[in-house]
Amino acid sequence: MDQYTLNLLIVGASFALYVGIAIWARAGTTAEFYAANRGVNPVMNGMATAADWMSAASFISMAGLIAGVGYANSTYLMGWTGGYVLLALLLAPYLRKFGKYTVPQFIGDRFYSQTARLVAVVCLIIISVTYVIGQMTGAGVAFSRFLEVNVSTGLWIASAVVFVYAVLGGMKGITYTQVAQYIVLIIAYTIPAVFISLQLTGNAIPPLGLFSTHTESSLPLLQKLDQVVTDLGFTAYTAQGDMLNMTLFTLSLMIGTAGLPHVIIRFFTVPKVADARWSAGWALVFIALLYLVAPAVGAMARLNIIDTIFPNGPQEQAVEYEQRPDWMRNWETTGLLKFEDKNGDGRIQYYNDKAAGFTETATQRGWSGNELEINNDILVLANPEIAQLPGWVIGLIAAGGLAAALSTAAGLLLAISSAISHDLIKDYLKPDISEKGELMAARIAMAGAILVATLLGLNPPGFAAQTVALAFGLAAASIFPVLMMGIFSKRINSTGATLGMLVGLIATCVYLFTYLGWFFIPGTNMLENVPANHLFGISPAAFGPIGALLNFGTAYVVSMMTQAPPQHVQDLVESIRVPRGAGAATHH
Repeated sequence: MDQYTLNLLIVGASFALYVGIAIWARAGTTAEFYAANRGVNPVMNGMATAADWMSAASFISMAGLIAGVGYANSTYLMGWTGGYVLLALLLAPYLRKFGKYTVPQFIGDRFYSQTARLVAVVCLIIISVTYVIGQMTGAGVAFSRFLEVNVSTGLWIASAVVFVYAVLGGMKGITYTQVAQYIVLIIAYTIPAVFISLQLTGNAIPPLGLFSTHTESSLPLLQKLDQVVTDLGFTAYTAQGDMLNMTLFTLSLMIGTAGLPHVIIRFFTVPKVADARWSAGWALVFIALLYLVAPAVGAMARLNIIDTIFPNGPQEQAVEYEQRPDWMRNWETTGLLKFEDKNGDGRIQYYNDKAAGFTETATQRGWSGNELEINNDILVLANPEIAQLPGWVIGLIAAGGLAAALSTAAGLLLAISSAISHDLIKDYLKPDISEKGELMAARIAMAGAILVATLLGLNPPGFAAQTVALAFGLAAASIFPVLMMGIFSKRINSTGATLGMLVGLIATCVYLFTYLGWFFIPGTNMLENVPANHLFGISPAAFGPIGALLNFGTAYVVSMMTQAPPQHVQDLVESIRVPRGAGAATHH
């Protein structure tokens, strides 16, 4: 059986499972659509949360970014994992105790203001749309390779699949679909990693293989990798990056995690407050299974790629283009791997042509510039092909990558649709709308969000994980501070919270758009995105904590200068912080 047919069978079987679950768990009420009727078991919710969390950024892109840069990009691992600890300790149980369906609903009630709620809706939509661009980008990459179409076509196919099961099932369908997707993606991620770790180090446990001896050279794997990449002008794989940006970026991912609406709403689906804590704990366990493997996948993929191009080592001749392996031919058709023979010798020169110290060496070798461009988003998906693993493993990782992208996209789209239908239409524009009408509005809003995300995903502002990181910065600057102040401060009032969110959001958006283009449209940036142009050297992806500080500072100063919240609101804040059971959900 050829690889294309095998891919179709494995991916098709997984999709049939997802759609079948969505039909079985179809939402019939708004309670089922928004919160799965608050009946999800904590272990299942932890697994669904992990799938919701381990998006295209984690599955497809993160290991690719670690492979491309090395140690410095371990910030993705540290920030995303640490954020879950913050979420479990500081937010999840208290928000569940409040008993609402959405984050803007909590903000509107806690700060006794429809304006605050409306601003929260705007923040949520901007964050979620930015985040979902990354998911659709990742899904497009996966579909393009395994269905052998270009990336744009792959993106439209991904949109159609998400439309079918997310619009139909709501939170109830999405939850059970995500449980299935988690099982698919964790198997798909670990099996190739085990094979490759065995090939390179003889160790079947990838995280241990990363620190084991490279079988062929008898050197420690990371030492061998450092040697190989520096021989080609790249920075040593284990070298540290800019500590200011690493620290700020890690913090941005941490507090951004704790402010992401599509993650927070998962904790509204469990029966009790204690279950919210247990859900977060189980989610960390399930996430760790993948995150412990990711650094090994990144390092081993980088080494395998260089070995493919320089089979006798970087000091010897590169492989001839006509003799390039099949995995390169396969990925060239997607446009995500490109070759340009700059010196006309018919060989693939792959090196860092921007390293000033390597120019003389490159000239001596007759090289006229780097000739191979590899999109970081393809590394995990291409890994089994690079390592020449069996065809069924390649098909499995295709299904896993698509499961990761689509599971998170569904969660984000639900957050967007509930904000529009429940917070904007039901409680602001048309309070007398029927439940059936609200459910229809939610589905229409979700369909519209899919279309917008797809159109923006055609020209994303970066790789999948980089685009997602921007959403974390926006969440860190806008939603996280107001949730923290709403739970732990009785003195912050509606005016302070509203202005704080606006200042944090606007400051962060302007900083991002300055370097990445207005609304991420290519060519509209005011300054080139290079370190020399950054304010105090802070990269756009690391600006989230600065926006959060502006948010906190504005809210505090304004609240101290204006009237304290009413006594009943202060009493409400006091009651939220006593995590003993949660009554029935309040009216919606």
